[in-house]
Amino acid sequence: MAKKIIGETLLEIANAIESGELGKKIKIGLTTLGSEHGVDNLVNGAHLAKSNLFDIVLIGPKVETNLEVIEVTCEKEMHTKMEELLDSGYIDAAVTMHYNFPIGVSTVGRVITPGKGKEMILATTTGTSATNRIEAMIRNAIYGVATAKSIGIRNPKIGILNVDGARQVEKGLKQLKDNGYDIEFADSIRSDGGCVMRGNDLLAGAPDVMVCDTLSGNIFMKVFSSFTTGGDYEGSGYGYGPGVGEEYNRKILILSRASGIPVVSNALKYAYDVVKGNVSEVSKNEFINAKASKFEEVISGIIKKEVKISEEVNMPEKQVVTTQISGIDIMDLEDAVKELWKNEVYAESGMGCTGPIVLVNEAKGEDAVQILLKAGYTAKQN
Repeated sequence: MAKKIIGETLLEIANAIESGELGKKIKIGLTTLGSEHGVDNLVNGAHLAKSNLFDIVLIGPKVETNLEVIEVTCEKEMHTKMEELLDSGYIDAAVTMHYNFPIGVSTVGRVITPGKGKEMILATTTGTSATNRIEAMIRNAIYGVATAKSIGIRNPKIGILNVDGARQVEKGLKQLKDNGYDIEFADSIRSDGGCVMRGNDLLAGAPDVMVCDTLSGNIFMKVFSSFTTGGDYEGSGYGYGPGVGEEYNRKILILSRASGIPVVSNALKYAYDVVKGNVSEVSKNEFINAKASKFEEVISGIIKKEVKISEEVNMPEKQVVTTQISGIDIMDLEDAVKELWKNEVYAESGMGCTGPIVLVNEAKGEDAVQILLKAGYTAKQN
């Protein structure tokens, strides 16, 4: 026993001298069955990622390699073994293809944007953060922030992709910020700015973290990683990322079955980053802070608002409408108009170049903004 402890200590010292880092060397598992490009594609990706910083353990069929191989014969056995190795602590993280996460856990992708070659976090890319779309996207923002912090981005700035629900997500996140949650918002590269992002911002990597629904995030991962290859080979980026949740501890990162050698290599490095930065602990702390900032109340208010029964409201006398009020979600647009009618302000709905708008008379502009802010149909602008 004493010899074993001495041997392990000497090995740790040798590793520390070689890598410049003290402590037990991090081990990352890689499953090697299931790729559309074959086992060799994954093994070659592992060889490309080989580093003094971490060890790689292959979980799959026997192959010619100087890496450690834990042999299995089928995908079911492979995932069972992977979970066993994770839960025992033999490996610190695993990179795999197709894994069923529980509700409340989603993967946070990492891409290299084509506009300026900037890295950007996509939150999220697979999994289901919540059954309610708006709650899911707010959680995605927190998962994205936690992941960004774990890989060394100290004050990540978030943008919200301009999809259905974006304005409600913006309102929810800004309420959390007003309540004390430390979150920073990015600005669109477009002249009108704001934290609601468009396609231009995706290409340029305007935010550190782009918040979106999972299905959109999944599509963008595929486009960013394979836009130069025709789609059948994902050759750029870091993969679909770690599964992150409020109380989720397994560090499992996802690859597509179409992921090529460079993405496999980068995914292993991404795994090392989130282990080193302890993404699970960072996520847990982010939710402690969010809950101290009335996270549950914000979510509850959004869900109650979505299920309210529409009431009949009489339209005030028509007026000329020239003042635009933006920042309203498409799903709330008609309700926002009725809210103004209830307060004797004539309004019409419309669509501007950046999304839905409410039109009111110029003399009623400021009053209308305050009414909509109070009712929760728009958010305070930065």
